[in-house]
Amino acid sequence: MVFCNCDDPETSNFWLYFFLNFGELGLKKLIATHFSYEEKPTYKLEYDDTLGKVQTPLKGNGDFRSEECIALLNEADIVCTNPPFSLFREYVAQLMHYRKKFLIIGNLNGAKYKETFPLVKEKKMWFGASGMGMEFRLHPDYPLTSATGRVDDEGNKYVVMPTAVWLTNMKHPRREKEKIRLYESYDPAKYPTYDNYNAIEVSKVKEIPVDYMGEMGVPISFLTKHNPSQFEIVGLCRYLPKTRVMRGPQDCMFLNGSEKYSRIVIKRVK
Repeated sequence: MVFCNCDDPETSNFWLYFFLNFGELGLKKLIATHFSYEEKPTYKLEYDDTLGKVQTPLKGNGDFRSEECIALLNEADIVCTNPPFSLFREYVAQLMHYRKKFLIIGNLNGAKYKETFPLVKEKKMWFGASGMGMEFRLHPDYPLTSATGRVDDEGNKYVVMPTAVWLTNMKHPRREKEKIRLYESYDPAKYPTYDNYNAIEVSKVKEIPVDYMGEMGVPISFLTKHNPSQFEIVGLCRYLPKTRVMRGPQDCMFLNGSEKYSRIVIKRVK
C-alpha cells in the first residue's frame, strides 16, 4: 500500500500519479489524507481495484502525527509525499521509528541537521536519482513572488526550488551503479589542507582528485552524487573534532583564516 500522508488528494500530483498508474505499478491500495490548517476534521481518500475510489471522514485535521494517521502509516508499505519543511526533522524521525520505506521531497540543507545527517552517514537515508533542483506548479491562488517563478501560456504558475531533492531509503540504479567520473590529479598547490582539520579542500565535486586517498572536504551537493562503493562519508564539518579552536558562523573548515561553507568530509573506498 502507498500512503501520501501530507497531501490534499484533490490537488496532489502524488495521488494523481499513483492513481493513473495503479495497475502498471502493481499497487494493491492507495491512500491519501487531507490536512486542514483550520484544525477541523477532514478526510482520507482510498483507491483499490475492488472498491474503487472511496472518501471517508477523519476525526481530526489530517496531521501526520495524529493517532488515526499513524494507524494508516502502520498499514503502509511505502510513503511518498512532500512533508512540511518546518516539521522535516519530526517527519523523518517518524518514518524511521516505524521503519517505513519512503520517497519524499526535502531540502538539501535539511541533510545537515544533527537529527538527519547521521542517517545519511550510516546509509539509512540517501538522495534520489534526479539530483538537485525541482520545478513546482503552484496553486492558482498562490502568489508568484519568487525570482525563479514563471507563468506558461495557459496561465499556470511555476517556481524553481534549486535545493529541492528527493530523499529515500529505497535502492535505485544511479546510487548503486553510477560513479562520479574523475579526471583531476592531486597537486598540493591546487588542493590545500585546511587550517583546522587534516583534509584537503576540493571546492567542486567534479574536481575530486582521482589519485588522492586521504580525507577531502567537498560541497554538500556531493550527497546527490554519492555512490557508497566509491566514497565513504567521514562526517559533516560542524560535527567533526577540530584541531584548533577556530569557530565561525558555519562551525566549519578554515582555509588561510577564512571559513568555508559547509563541507562533507569523504575518503575513497579502498
